[in-house]
Amino acid sequence: MARGNQGELTRQKNVKTTQEISKGKRKEDSMTPSQRQQRDSEIMQQKQKAAIEKKSMQTGEK
Repeated sequence: MARGNQGELTRQKNVKTTQEISKGKRKEDSMTPSQRQQRDSEIMQQKQKAAIEKKSMQTGEK
């Protein structure tokens, strides 16, 4: 049974890496879900405007 605890060590390592990954995902945990939704909707509106402008410029060139 020289390898008896290998599974446990692997599990611990996996948990550690999972925690490190999840820490990096949300740096803005101070925001409420409604604040986050508001921010995301503003970003999407800006992206949509940029896409529309880009599309109108491409059709104008042709």
